[in-house]
Amino acid sequence: MKTVVWEKDQVVVIDQRKLPQTLEYVRCSDYREVAGAIRDMLVRGAPAIGATAAYGMALAAGKFCDLERSEFLRRMEEASRELAATRPTAVNLFWALREIEGVIKKQKDRKPRDIYQEILKTAEKIAGDDIETNRRIGKYGAELVPPSANILTHCNTGSLATVEFGTALGVIRAAHRQRKNIHVFVDETRPRLQGARLTAWELVQEQIPATLIPDSASGMLMKDGRVDLVLVGADRIALNGDTANKIGTYNVAVIAHENHVPFYVVAPTTTIDFEMESGDSIVIEERDRSEVTHIEGVPIAPEGIGVFNPAFDVTPAKYITAIITEKGIIEKPFADKLLRLKEKP
Repeated sequence: MKTVVWEKDQVVVIDQRKLPQTLEYVRCSDYREVAGAIRDMLVRGAPAIGATAAYGMALAAGKFCDLERSEFLRRMEEASRELAATRPTAVNLFWALREIEGVIKKQKDRKPRDIYQEILKTAEKIAGDDIETNRRIGKYGAELVPPSANILTHCNTGSLATVEFGTALGVIRAAHRQRKNIHVFVDETRPRLQGARLTAWELVQEQIPATLIPDSASGMLMKDGRVDLVLVGADRIALNGDTANKIGTYNVAVIAHENHVPFYVVAPTTTIDFEMESGDSIVIEERDRSEVTHIEGVPIAPEGIGVFNPAFDVTPAKYITAIITEKGIIEKPFADKLLRLKEKP
């Protein structure tokens, strides 16, 4: 299924907060509604966030295209800033906004309505390219999956985190379709339980054999030799290979390294921050304390307790076996090889 589509001058997204109980779609007719959908995690996953933000800019352009050119351009700058402020860690968000800003700059002397059409065309291309990119990632990544493999994954990296196919879960999907007889261990992924709610749901829908585990059980499984490889996604990859992903990924990487289990990061090249030398500079989003103190609105912790709720952590490159992209499998040392991807078609 597609996580985000443009339909009748609206952006239609799956409300991922309602899964797995209810598959519900939300229609956004204003870019501010799109910003809210990203901020409140109706939409999540770096590639999906980028595509949704691009469509948000198309909504803004459609709303403002009857204004004078100078006012149109000013309003579009405002829209871009508001969308950029929704999630600070996922680099695909900023990449997509830069793509749209590039269109506006190139077309700035044309009529606003013509610029709007070009923006919409670019947003549709970003969404379409994401689907094809992830299918190529799946093809490359499946080469690393041996027959009858037990795969451990963290958070959600499937259709729900992209426009359609998935990154790490796309590799799993591709391996399953090749009849490799795989089995997946799914980290529940606290505190928002994207593994339990979303990844588990996707695997059940596709009838891929899977077992849901507490986050803290991954070490036991790897120590006992029951995991053959780990596949995770990414929200931002620095040039040296340091990778920001959902909180808890670093723990999994260290345990995998200790137990000689291959640990693969799976992401499109749009997730690589070519301007960032190392993960030390990655801004980590901190989210509301209620995500930790409450489950579905029900308090599980005493009032007055302090809370630290980072949404992501950074896994140093030394713990990463390889990075799987749509342009191939990148092995260590990462820096020069990742930089060359920028120029590679």
